[in-house]
Amino acid sequence: MRITEIFFSIQGEGKLAGVPSTFIRTTGCNLRCTWCDTPYTSWAPQGDEVELDAILDRVADYPTRFVVLTGGEPMIQPQVVELTRRLREGGYHITIETAATVFADVVCDLASLSPKLGNSTPWEREGGRFADAHERGRLRLDVIHRFIAASADYQLKFVVEEPADVREIETLLADLGDLPPENVLLMPQAVSREELVARSRILAELCKPRGWRFCPRLHIELYGGQRGT
Repeated sequence: MRITEIFFSIQGEGKLAGVPSTFIRTTGCNLRCTWCDTPYTSWAPQGDEVELDAILDRVADYPTRFVVLTGGEPMIQPQVVELTRRLREGGYHITIETAATVFADVVCDLASLSPKLGNSTPWEREGGRFADAHERGRLRLDVIHRFIAASADYQLKFVVEEPADVREIETLLADLGDLPPENVLLMPQAVSREELVARSRILAELCKPRGWRFCPRLHIELYGGQRGT
C-alpha cells in the first residue's frame, strides 16, 4: 500500500475534532483540488510501498484506538478494504476520509465524506491541464449514497471559500434527499491561521439558521498546517 506518512496527532476536523488519533495518509489522488492542503499526495505524490503488517505495527506504537485513514484518496488504494478489516480486528475505531468519488467496501465507524464544490476546480493552476478531468469527476451522488447506506455514521464535510458556495451546497443536498442537517459540516478553506480566522466566523453564521455544523480545523489553528499534524 502506498503511504506518505503515519503520525499521531489530534483529529482536527469533524465530529471527532480534538480526539487523539493515528493518521494513516495514503498518497495518490484521482482529483486535483486547486487549494489542496496536501499537494504531496496529489499534485506531486510522495510515498513508499508499505506492507500491511508494517502499517499495523506503526499504528500499535501510538496510545489511541482511533485511526483515521486519509490521503490523497485512500479509496483508490488496492489494499484499502483489507487494511480496514485488519484494523477492525485489532479493535480500532476507524474514520475514512474520502472525496466520495470512488466506492470501496471498507469497514468504518465514521465515513467522512468531502464532496468537492466548484471552488476546487483548478482552472488556472498548471495551465488548467487537470481542470476538465477534475470537473467531470468531482461529484458522484451515487457514491455518496452508497457510503451513507453502508456506514454506521457519516458526515458531509464541505470546504467553503465564500458565502456564495452555500447555494451549491443547498442544491447538492436537495439532490441527495432528506439528510439530517447536523451531519452537514461547513469547513473554511484555509491553509494558514490567517485564512482560518478570516473565514470561520462567516461560516458559523451561515450554519446557524440552517442547523448545519461548523467544522473547525484545529491542526491549522494549533500547528499552522504543519505536515505530520
